[in-house]
Amino acid sequence: MTGRRTPHLSTQGAELRTTAPFAPRLGDLATDTARSGRVGVVITLPGQDSATTYHLRPPGGGPTWSAPADASTLRPVSARITHTTLLPDEDAVYDPCTRQGSVPVVFHFEDGSASEGALVLTPADLERLHAQTKHLLASDEKATGDLT
Repeated sequence: MTGRRTPHLSTQGAELRTTAPFAPRLGDLATDTARSGRVGVVITLPGQDSATTYHLRPPGGGPTWSAPADASTLRPVSARITHTTLLPDEDAVYDPCTRQGSVPVVFHFEDGSASEGALVLTPADLERLHAQTKHLLASDEKATGDLT
């Protein structure tokens, strides 16, 4: 142990942050934790048109509501994952200590962005995935007439 604090450990207090605070801009989607996770489009910023709070409106229209000027109740709305692909030219690894396999993947988001990650599999997951991919390959061979 080095005696240094490890900022990713949640037990070390709320004063540690791994990201900058969320500062919504006009047009951003935000989830309002004070409104049970209601999602809205930011239509007015504090200081704009003499507003002292954020003003939000549901994406499809509807009544507006306010959120604190410090955005303490607002969280960003992440783009949804559309699909995941294997990371090219990377091999899967097996960790005998945890008895898990890890397959490098790329997560593709609806906004066009992508992020690398890992698919972590237990032995039971590996068996299931093997059976599913075997079935998919058999379906492909049947569809293409390649019954070698």
